[in-house]
Amino acid sequence: MAKTTVECLIDGGKASAGPPLGPTLGPLGVNVGKIIEEINKKTKDFEGMKVPVKIIVDEKKNFEIVVGTPPTSSLILKELNLEKGSQTPGSEVIGDLSIEKVLKIARMKREGMLSDDVKSNVKEVLGTCLSVGVTVDEKSPKQVIKEIDGGKYKESIG
Repeated sequence: MAKTTVECLIDGGKASAGPPLGPTLGPLGVNVGKIIEEINKKTKDFEGMKVPVKIIVDEKKNFEIVVGTPPTSSLILKELNLEKGSQTPGSEVIGDLSIEKVLKIARMKREGMLSDDVKSNVKEVLGTCLSVGVTVDEKSPKQVIKEIDGGKYKESIG
């Protein structure tokens, strides 16, 4: 069965029947309104960010929506209400996240991460915190990684 895949970047929670979706989906004969509604429901947590979305339509007009996630750095900056990271990470700190926020970002990114182990996912997010100039619980992300390895945060991370 032939399937058509439409890929685009959507503003989280704000897809509309206008371009790029409407003109692309219309000729496929699908219910554009229903697809838009589902995309907005699935992307509302990413409001204010561009989100990669794939819409897969089969010959019977059934559709599947696959939502990607924005880059980890974008999620970190969104949590801090900042537009860009530090120009000199390592010496300039632009913000501080709680370990709970780091865990939230790790859960959001889980599907696209290298490991499906929560502890490893959190460490990946901490690595990105380091590269954008963000501390965690007012400590260097490197220090937090050592604490995780030492058993701290076991109850929240596992």
